[in-house]
Amino acid sequence: MARILALDFGKVRTGIAVTDELQLIASGLTTVATKELLSFIADYLKKEKVERFVVGLPKQMDNTPSESEALIQHFLKKLTATFPEVPVERQDERFTSKMAVQSMVQSGMKKKKRQDKALVDEISATLILQAYLNRF
Repeated sequence: MARILALDFGKVRTGIAVTDELQLIASGLTTVATKELLSFIADYLKKEKVERFVVGLPKQMDNTPSESEALIQHFLKKLTATFPEVPVERQDERFTSKMAVQSMVQSGMKKKKRQDKALVDEISATLILQAYLNRF
């Protein structure tokens, strides 16, 4: 089997998570500058088989798209044009940032480390991917 790669897309940086080859466990991979995201993915695909991308779907509480969805739509066009062989699915990402910080607190992480926004984005991507896996 191939891995599933999840993205918590952001204007400045994007958190990335990936499954194991059996698609059982979601793990944080890294956070990259969004402007370098497509080249990072291209390099990753040279080393690993990826079955699909899962991209966070930001929604408001009333189920309408959030402001960042316009940026994500622009990115998705580039992603599907660059990697047409890899399907893209979306996963609701409401509360993932809050849940990421909460998990950092519960794990006993020091306040200074919890303020690392890149780490929050990576954990958020992991939560998005785990929620996607839980759907099946």
